[in-house]
Amino acid sequence: MNFQVTVLKILVSYPCGFAVMADLRRDMAILATRGRDWAERTKRLGARIPDLDIFSQCLVERESGGWKITDKGRAVLEFMEARPDTDRTIEAPSAETVAAPLPALPQPAERAKRRRERRERRREARERARANAS
Repeated sequence: MNFQVTVLKILVSYPCGFAVMADLRRDMAILATRGRDWAERTKRLGARIPDLDIFSQCLVERESGGWKITDKGRAVLEFMEARPDTDRTIEAPSAETVAAPLPALPQPAERAKRRRERRERRREARERARANAS
């Protein structure tokens, strides 16, 4: 599994492109157990940009308690996911090419609602467990 591609894919799935470290770790663990399909997909996407470095290329920013994908990170991920005309490796777009900010990808409201509900249920379960342990 290509760690850096996976981080980009996880972050782009969150509202505003930001995820706290606990959510990143959880999502990473889920994807790591997906098997060969996910590993092969991220490897194939990563091969489109062999020198990918999400931090030194400013594709991901560290913010308090988590990581956030930048507009440049969204553009690079979109480039990696685009269907190539040929099966050869394509160079990463330069900073000048990616300079124009892309609009944020719309997140389905229902998906965000389900995510909030799951977090709330987990929080309530933890609180009940603490109350029962006391």
